[in-house]
Amino acid sequence: MIYLDYAATTHMSQEALDAYYETASNYYGNTASLHEIGTVAQDLLQMARSTLARAIGDFDDTVYFTGGGSEANYLALTSLAFGQQSKGKHIVTSPHEHHSVKQTLAYLESVGFEISMIPIDEAGQITPETLTSVLRPDTILATIAHGSSELGIIQPLEVLGPLLSTHGVLLHADCVQTFGKLPIDVSTMNITALSLSAHKVHGPKGVGALYLNPKVKATPLLQGSTHEGGVRHGTVNTPGAVSFATAASNVIQGMVKWKDHVEGLKELFLCETAHLKGMVVEGTPHTTLPHYVPLRFKGIEGQYMMLELNRRGIAVSTGSACKAGYHTPPASLLALGRSVSEAHELLRVTFGLATTADDIRQLCTALSHISEHYYTLTTLERL
Repeated sequence: MIYLDYAATTHMSQEALDAYYETASNYYGNTASLHEIGTVAQDLLQMARSTLARAIGDFDDTVYFTGGGSEANYLALTSLAFGQQSKGKHIVTSPHEHHSVKQTLAYLESVGFEISMIPIDEAGQITPETLTSVLRPDTILATIAHGSSELGIIQPLEVLGPLLSTHGVLLHADCVQTFGKLPIDVSTMNITALSLSAHKVHGPKGVGALYLNPKVKATPLLQGSTHEGGVRHGTVNTPGAVSFATAASNVIQGMVKWKDHVEGLKELFLCETAHLKGMVVEGTPHTTLPHYVPLRFKGIEGQYMMLELNRRGIAVSTGSACKAGYHTPPASLLALGRSVSEAHELLRVTFGLATTADDIRQLCTALSHISEHYYTLTTLERL
């Protein structure tokens, strides 16, 4: 099987697997225990915490381990909203957010918060002008995905973060799709809270991380936790955290090599498919993550293309894996002005370091055969 769905998940690296096994086998103590086995596990957990913190420019080690990126989003938004509600109850967001963010905002709206959508430009990006247009005196928080899961559109947080700061508005950044792929610095980007996920960077599933600025008041929805600084209940997954930190270190060290590799693959793909009838590539090179190719074939459902590729041994996606089984069109494409039928055509192809040029050529051949067959059949049906 040719795997081209790296935005959905990645395989665990050997180093991450080794780190998980070593920690689970030999350093299995509860980090809250006061005996030596527990304190050794706590030391390992703190090393993992520091590793992730340094990777995002945090030198206070205020990174907390969670059960995944979605939980990190939920904890960040609820903690900041309830912690800041004395200043206002207005939150702004973008149409590119992950399902977990949208669901959390829906919950906050149900308990009295007001949510406003930030307009985007023709490339799908938020500009200083569009952001400023929705800010109000009672705006307390903006939640913006650094890179969207459906289309891979990058938001310029290095511009938006400082702007929000001048207006006294906090910024939560969902960096699940960009961590290890783009430089992230919570200080220069003025990020108050940031969400990460291990399985997007060749770490284990079921492990995430949340950065929270220690200078900002945050009130967790569930009070009384004795773990992770009171941010999250439950015994910490120490093997998962150590494995996550190990995987993240490797990915960040190889980020330049990865970028060169996937950019070369994208260039090959675009060259090989330039002649294909009906194919549209969404986004622009400078506003889209380098390993993303969000595309569609005019008049052909993305799900049909995905299933046909699957029959040929090629794995791609039609959008966010966390929304698999839902039949609503991708909101990111609707926000760009595409019709409902055009949005349903979305096919998301994402590359990784293990992807080869031969994989790309096989994909291009399959896309050509599937689309030509479909268009031929529809033409014959009209005769």
